[in-house]
Amino acid sequence: MRKKLCILLSILTAGLLPGCHSGIEPDLSSYASGPAQIPVEILGELDGETRQALTGEPKYIALTFDDGPRADTTGRLLDGLAARGAAATFFIIGAQVEGNEYLLCRMAADGHQIGNHTYSHTRLTTVDTEHMVEEINKSEVVLREVVGNRTFWLRPPYGQIDTKRAKEVKTPMIYWTVDPQDWKLLDAAKVVDAVVNHVQSGDIVLLHDFYATSVDAALQIVDRLQAEGFVFVTVEELFRIQGLTPQAGTLYAKPGKTRPLP
Repeated sequence: MRKKLCILLSILTAGLLPGCHSGIEPDLSSYASGPAQIPVEILGELDGETRQALTGEPKYIALTFDDGPRADTTGRLLDGLAARGAAATFFIIGAQVEGNEYLLCRMAADGHQIGNHTYSHTRLTTVDTEHMVEEINKSEVVLREVVGNRTFWLRPPYGQIDTKRAKEVKTPMIYWTVDPQDWKLLDAAKVVDAVVNHVQSGDIVLLHDFYATSVDAALQIVDRLQAEGFVFVTVEELFRIQGLTPQAGTLYAKPGKTRPLP
């Protein structure tokens, strides 16, 4: 990280950024606020630790949960997040909503972001485009019936989508940067270690609110990282904080970092 800091500080002091030593006042509207005024385009290329050190901003992180809602586990997770003042993003399977509508209402009321994980968790690369669009739209209809008209960002099941199909997606798509494979480990302690030992500011963490062990792990992760100064926000807030606007049909690993599509 020190090497990155030195390089960036050299750029700043050498006047290689727009407006430096030119006699012209730079337009700072595209610059992030903080001790160092750095264009958001450059900030998007930095790892979270370097960005936080340069700007002095808090360490932000987004927890995301796939495959819910499920009455017992999702309800307990929402209780725990509320008690800790932590926000999260839930990518909902449309077929899971019936009978759990109250959980979506609570997510919305508590300030969490609600996203689309398709209606039946179909691997989108295995179906034709028409079927894919139907999976997305059918889930959106269900979500809107419960929480109203809003934009539901998409997380493709298994994180898989290709360039051809992505062109038909009308919202941003969200991947992740930290995957502890909680669905496979089914061990809260191991999941916690896999996250807290690797996470940086600006990361998006993949978890599943379908498993009791994942809920246990998630709340321990919040406790551990809040003690280290991390602030838990939604994915949408993470983009907004960094001054970035995600584009429809693009798969993002995190703000400023896209994931190449086949």
